[in-house]
Amino acid sequence: MSWQAWLTLAVVVLTMAALTRDWLTPSSAVMGGVIVLLVAGVVTPAQAFAGFSNPAPITVAALYVLARAVEKTGALQPLIAATLGEGRGGRGALARLLVPVAGASAFLNNTPLVAALAPQVGDWADRRGLSPSRFLMPLSFAAILGGVVTVIGTSTNIVVSGLLESDGQAPIGMFELTRVGLPVAVVGLFCVILLAPVVLPARRPARQDLRENVREFVVSMVVVPGGPLDGQAVEAGGLRHLQGVFLVEVDRGDQSVAPVGPTFVLRGDDRLTFVGRADLIVDLQAARGLASAEGKHLAEFDTVRHTFFEVVVGEASQLVGKTLREADFRGRYQAAVVAIHRAGQRVQAKLGSVRLRAGDTLLLLTDPKFGERWRDRNDFLLVSRFGGSPPAATRKAGLVGVVALAIVVIAGAGLLPILHAALLGAIALVAVGVMTAGEARAAVDLDVIIVIAASFGLGEALDRTGLADRLAGGIVAAFHGLGPRGVLLGVTLATLTITEVITNNAAVVLLFPIAMSTAATLNADPRPFAIAMTIAASSSFLTPIGYQTNMMVYGPGGYRFGDYIRLGAPLTVAVILATVLIVPWFWPF
Repeated sequence: MSWQAWLTLAVVVLTMAALTRDWLTPSSAVMGGVIVLLVAGVVTPAQAFAGFSNPAPITVAALYVLARAVEKTGALQPLIAATLGEGRGGRGALARLLVPVAGASAFLNNTPLVAALAPQVGDWADRRGLSPSRFLMPLSFAAILGGVVTVIGTSTNIVVSGLLESDGQAPIGMFELTRVGLPVAVVGLFCVILLAPVVLPARRPARQDLRENVREFVVSMVVVPGGPLDGQAVEAGGLRHLQGVFLVEVDRGDQSVAPVGPTFVLRGDDRLTFVGRADLIVDLQAARGLASAEGKHLAEFDTVRHTFFEVVVGEASQLVGKTLREADFRGRYQAAVVAIHRAGQRVQAKLGSVRLRAGDTLLLLTDPKFGERWRDRNDFLLVSRFGGSPPAATRKAGLVGVVALAIVVIAGAGLLPILHAALLGAIALVAVGVMTAGEARAAVDLDVIIVIAASFGLGEALDRTGLADRLAGGIVAAFHGLGPRGVLLGVTLATLTITEVITNNAAVVLLFPIAMSTAATLNADPRPFAIAMTIAASSSFLTPIGYQTNMMVYGPGGYRFGDYIRLGAPLTVAVILATVLIVPWFWPF
């Protein structure tokens, strides 16, 4: 191989390592790899940044606006209410939940769909004494399965369509994937509904830990009259920088002070409310001038001024790899972390010293407007308020439904390309007042858009250096004995493997030139390989890190890493078999 091919291989491997190990945010890792190849002269500027002129990233951005409008107006609330119903758990409840979710996911981005549904499904299970772990992973899997039914079901489908277009082939039609995606979704849903009640254990979710152990998290102390703290300011009294606990409120008779500033002067009989791991921290017990008071129950906590939230740290979050202290969490988010959950268990350590990871679930005490401030940011994959009522559908929900239907009909009938229809839909949502221009901008996950666009540069390098041909030759050599369908299986397996360790959008861009070279080696039509790769890239069921919705339910469901294999392994086998058997029927070699 040439030095350009060796360098490209090294950059791709390092990029995948950075994505897998969370060394950098996905956009930084992929863009950094492209820049290295550009500076080294492996790709030209036009090749490195070809993705930014491709329709795929812009189409995905426009569909993010539509998904946010659906979430804001509560357009799915009638569906959610009818889906959950009042029945008990079991396979009947799973079917009522999963089938409509998969149907909605065929036309809406599945990430906001799961974000809207997961808290309500968890509350529904709690009220019936059921473990949310029996429902949240199936919810994520159903959303993933629905995403393969149409080209707008997931951003990955749009990316492959853009790659085909840039390769001089016809883009994927609105319902072209339906011929294979619908059978795959039906087979997958059948497997989930059949197996989930058997293989998924009843796990303890983070919110249950909060309810049962609130006395550990919310601690009340009283200032001793005439003691060392009587007449002292909070900071001067040493209560501003305690290790692991935070002073969030002071009650003085009928007066309540929150938040508490460093210069606030304490008086005897003031009741101080702290949050944190009081069972591990001795600061409060050793503080002179404070006496223990009866701990507050969660139900008695004043949710007008404060409430509890459950948040899941995202891969692109600035918090990943930092401690709460390094991130200045309390100052940045105006929230106190009362517990950290990881892999289905509460982290037993001083919270300020724990380095956060993607997928960690944080239990927060903050003001009720926290969700409004942080729901559209990429710091958190999921923001869920405890005890909050589900949003009701607004009067503009109907307008959102009309716009969504118009996008599907116009693109499906071929009146306009999907890019044009999606952009017109996004503009219409702003024009009719469903969203402001600022809300539309905030709805777009720029990290995802940059990953998609920058990945095209890596794909160009694989193609131009001949590395894609060599890798394709390896796949053909390994599976040629099974015929063209066997080679199709090889491409499908390669895609599934890569998409479990890096983002699915980056996976398809990296594997697309390999799939095209594989088809060329066989003198076969490249389209069946592109279609199979599209289905496989969205079929991430084996790990929580393989797909964003899997990570969203990881903490709230109390799951452990291996739980995904329990249900994901048989589901993956079913999807592979269905894909390899069905694709050649509709897209012959």
